[in-house]
Amino acid sequence: MQYCVVMLLVALLIMSELASSEASSRRPRNLIGYNELRTNLPGGRFANTSTMRAIIVRADGSGRKELAKELAAKPNTWTQFAGWSADGKSAFIHIGWEDPENAAWEEEHKSFRMEPGKWLIDCCLVNIKNGHVTNLTEVERISNYNTGVFPWPNDPARYGFTALINGESHPFSMKLDGTDKRDLSRGAGFTYGFNASPDGKRISYHKDYQIYLADASGDNPVKIETGNPFNFAPTWSPDGQWVVFVSGEHYNCHPYIVKRDGTGLKKVADRGGYIGVTLFLDVPDYHDGSSDTPAWSQDSKWIYYTAKVGEAIELMRVSLDGKTEQLSHSKAGVSHYHIKPSPDGKWLLFGATRDGVRQLYISKADGTEARPITKLNPGYAAMWGSWQP
Repeated sequence: MQYCVVMLLVALLIMSELASSEASSRRPRNLIGYNELRTNLPGGRFANTSTMRAIIVRADGSGRKELAKELAAKPNTWTQFAGWSADGKSAFIHIGWEDPENAAWEEEHKSFRMEPGKWLIDCCLVNIKNGHVTNLTEVERISNYNTGVFPWPNDPARYGFTALINGESHPFSMKLDGTDKRDLSRGAGFTYGFNASPDGKRISYHKDYQIYLADASGDNPVKIETGNPFNFAPTWSPDGQWVVFVSGEHYNCHPYIVKRDGTGLKKVADRGGYIGVTLFLDVPDYHDGSSDTPAWSQDSKWIYYTAKVGEAIELMRVSLDGKTEQLSHSKAGVSHYHIKPSPDGKWLLFGATRDGVRQLYISKADGTEARPITKLNPGYAAMWGSWQP
């Protein structure tokens, strides 16, 4: 009888391992780009963010590799994963440098001072296979501070990016070799959150915390009148018919949508008191962390976001007609952040502090079967994950 019990337990263990192996084999094969950095070094923001490195890993957590390691070899220099080329064969990374004396001034005054000679951030393209690096924004340089590079949808000959000009952020386009940089801002104002519609014919951005939709050339900008002072991070739906953004008061803003032509504005969800910012350092950060903004499902039927439920920040999704679903149920103090649906719509990539450390996880699109793909120790963080196309 005892022998039978032992054999039954062995059989159950084998079945469990086979089921786990089968589940792993079903997981996506894409690479994931993200960033690792220290979070608890004394000295504040710069001491930790200057340790940032651009990393790629397989969606099962294997094959971790640092990208363009040589770019961060100089003192006070770091790399940051920023996205993928349209074909997924290359990665966009930012290479950053800051004068430590300027960083100390910023820490004392709790404000950025991104002047030439004090800061330098460039957008680079890194070939995943051979490691070749092309610095796109040093060509015909227009700014010492360039970020947000992305492949222009439906136009394989251009990229978009954002450049700081005389203290104001402007949306630009450029050719693949970094030439022919064109300012699309059409006027003064601090422009941010710049991206293009899937057909490449429209752009969205927020300028001075107001949302604008415009032609791809930057012409005919339309301001979305929300009546709220804080409007942030517009993002096009994959079908190109809607834009989602957050709107309200600073630190009290919620997901809104508007149609491609600027009509049909409506609030679709509430973040339940969540301020919409995820802290990524364990020391005081004068910039208050990283914005945690909504993301579209690949079929454009759902908007994924994070909200406060009880004492945790949970994974949520809402349909365009306002049907809300809670996808995670966590113990008090757990935070989720930066949700990214997979290109096939079957999976979610997100960050979470489920084990007390900021790790990246992959789950099914409904939040089930979540597993970590990073295994960082306390004092480190995995942030800003991005699926390979």
